[in-house]
Amino acid sequence: MLALLASGYAIVAPIVPVNTAAPAMSIADISDAYIRLTLEAGTHEAEYVDAYYGPPALQAAAKANPRSLVQLIAEARTLTAAIDAALPSITVDSDRRRAVALRGMLIAADTRLQMLQGRKFAFNDEARGQFATVPDLKPLAHFDAILANLETLIPGYGPLAARVDAFNERYVIPKDRLQPVFDAAIAECRRRTAQYIQLPAGEAFVMEFVTGKPWSGYNYYKGNYKSLIQINTDLPIRISRAVDLGCHEGYPGHHVLNLMVEEQMARKNGWKEYEVNPLYSPTSVLSEGSANYGIDLAFPAEERLAFERDILYPIAGLDPKSAQAFWQMQQMTEALLGARLTIARMYLDGEITRPQALELTQKYLLLSPARAEQSVKFTDHYRSYVINYGWGKDLVRAYIERGNPDTTERWRRMEKILSEPTVPADLLP
Repeated sequence: MLALLASGYAIVAPIVPVNTAAPAMSIADISDAYIRLTLEAGTHEAEYVDAYYGPPALQAAAKANPRSLVQLIAEARTLTAAIDAALPSITVDSDRRRAVALRGMLIAADTRLQMLQGRKFAFNDEARGQFATVPDLKPLAHFDAILANLETLIPGYGPLAARVDAFNERYVIPKDRLQPVFDAAIAECRRRTAQYIQLPAGEAFVMEFVTGKPWSGYNYYKGNYKSLIQINTDLPIRISRAVDLGCHEGYPGHHVLNLMVEEQMARKNGWKEYEVNPLYSPTSVLSEGSANYGIDLAFPAEERLAFERDILYPIAGLDPKSAQAFWQMQQMTEALLGARLTIARMYLDGEITRPQALELTQKYLLLSPARAEQSVKFTDHYRSYVINYGWGKDLVRAYIERGNPDTTERWRRMEKILSEPTVPADLLP
C-alpha cells in the first residue's frame, strides 16, 4: 500500500442498489467469486490489485478471459445481495465480521468499477463507496488561526511557507547517506515492533530507491511474508522521513499488517479472499491509518527526538544539536495537515481549479512549489484515497487510545485490528 481526532463519521449503505433476489451461496463460495472478480477487475486497471499471493492459475485465468466492466458490476451486486441473504443466519461473531468485511469490499468494487466506466462521484460519495467512511473535514478558515499563530512563532522575512520550507531544507539527508540512514531507522522500527508483536519466521523485505512516482513510499507485498519497499527520491528527503517511512511502509505499518493478514486470516482461518488486496477498499482506511498511527505508537513523544538526534543525525552527517529545533517545527506545523483533505475535496468537487489547489497547498501545508506539485499530483492520481492517511489515522488513534490504556494494551489493540476482519465502523465507539 501507499505511503486530529474528529467526531463526525458516516458508515453507510451502498452507493447503488443491489439485486434483491440473491442465489443461496455460502460465504466461502462468495469469497471464491470475489477473488475472481477482483483479479478480472485488475485487467481493466493496472493498479486495481495491490497485492495477490494466491494460486497463479487463478490470475492467469482472469487475464486470459476477463469479463467486461458491466458484467463485473452485475457480479459485484449479485454477490452483495448473496451476503445480505446469508447474514441473518450467521451467528458466530468472527464469521459475521468476515461477511461484513467482504460485503464492504464488494461495494467498493462496485463503486470503483463504475468509476472505470467514467462515472464521476462527489468526493464524499466516492469516499463512502470505496472506503465505507466519510471524513469530517474542517473548513480552511479553521486553519487560518493556526497560520496566524505560526506567523508570530516562526521568525524570518517573506511568506511563512517560504520561511518554513527554507528551514526544513536544512535537514535533507545527503543522497549518499540515504541507505545507511534508512537501514538504521527501519532496524529500530522493527526492534520496537517486535517487542510487542510476534513476527512470523522468515519475514523480510527488500528496499529500493526509485524516481518518477506520485508517492513518497510504497510497499508491494509479495506473499510468504515478503515485501518490496520503494522510496521515491524525486525530491530531497528530510531526516524525519526515515522514521516516518520506516514505520509506515515497514514496522508496524504495511509490512506488518500484511504479515498478520496472511498468517492469521489467509492461512490460519483459510479465508482466501485475503490473498488478494484491491487498492480501493475499506481495508485501505485501516492500512494507511494504522501505518500512520504506528509511527507515534513505535516512537512516542520525545523518544523519537532522542533516536533521531543520537542515531540518525550522525549517520546523515547532520548536526545533532539542531535536532530539537527541527522536531519543534514539526510539532508546530502538524495541526495543519488536515488542510490537505479539505483542499483535495474542494479540488475534486470542482470548487477550485488546479492552480488554486497548488496555491492553497503551498499556503496551508507550508510547502515549496515543487512539494505542492507532488501533493496535488497524488490527489490527481489517487483522488479520495487521500482520506485514508489523516482520517484513517484519526479513527485508528481513537480506537487504540480509547480509555487511555497503557503501552502494552495499545500494542495489543493494534495487533488485534491488523489480524482480524476490521472495517471503519469497528473503530468507532
